[in-house]
Amino acid sequence: MTDLLTIGETMAAFRTIGPLRLGGTAGISVAGSESTVAIGLARLGHRATWIGVTGADEPGELIRRTLRAEGVDLTWSRVDPEAPTGLILFEARVGDINRVTYHRAGSAGSRLRPADITHAFDALGAPPRLLHVTGITCALGTEPYAAVVEAVRRARAAGGTVCLDVNHRNRLWPVAEAAAALRPLLPSIDLVVASDDELAVLTDAADPVAALLSAGVGEVVVKHGADGATSYSAATGAVHRPARTVPVVDTVGAGDAFVAGLLSGWLDGLDAPARLDRAVTTGAFAVATRGDWEGLPDRAELGLLDHGPGGTVR
Repeated sequence: MTDLLTIGETMAAFRTIGPLRLGGTAGISVAGSESTVAIGLARLGHRATWIGVTGADEPGELIRRTLRAEGVDLTWSRVDPEAPTGLILFEARVGDINRVTYHRAGSAGSRLRPADITHAFDALGAPPRLLHVTGITCALGTEPYAAVVEAVRRARAAGGTVCLDVNHRNRLWPVAEAAAALRPLLPSIDLVVASDDELAVLTDAADPVAALLSAGVGEVVVKHGADGATSYSAATGAVHRPARTVPVVDTVGAGDAFVAGLLSGWLDGLDAPARLDRAVTTGAFAVATRGDWEGLPDRAELGLLDHGPGGTVR
């Protein structure tokens, strides 16, 4: 049995130290919301599986090599020889503000289809304990959205827990289109993760959290950025945890790092306050280091932030 199954697109990532138009050097890595969550969980000792499609090219091999090296299971991922691996460009523009450019139209990742999910669930035997899906995958096209719908259906039917991170990207689709796609999934969702401004994607209600809980969602976790996060559920009410205080180096990937910590806590059977504590901790590791996933902690490192600034662990 896998602890976590997640599906989505991972891209080759190029990071410049200044405006892209000026040229210069760039670092090369990989980036993808769902695979960042998978890496975060694998580093914390959980069994994580990623389903996605890469091209038969060097960027695709970089992605597969990186995820394998991080302990993520790629058994049900595949290579599409007829489409290129998507690219994402990050510019460190002003301070900690990054500008993102996508080159993913017609990419291999956008060729994810329901058959990929059916094959995986049929082969798994036992369902994953957690299915994690995001609005990003749903935005990639009709077939990727159908793949998400099939994954949610199969996981729910098998008694698994389903997490939806809204993860709205304006450059991929408008709010109205995202709402039309994501709202029908809500009756099958156990855990919703959203930032304050993303709640409007899921409901028009004046009290969006109450509306989501009334719709059958078991827990709603709202990310407040530098102000921490709050978990809402019928069982525990509202539980808030402040963000950890760390120097901000790069905010890209912080939300996915937060989700990795949150889901790790769930897999470990922690209560809501402890889950949030782990989530804000893994999120802090992300913002204090450069890159989407490179700075994520392993289990032995979760207590590092308890040391004072400038401390040395001997």
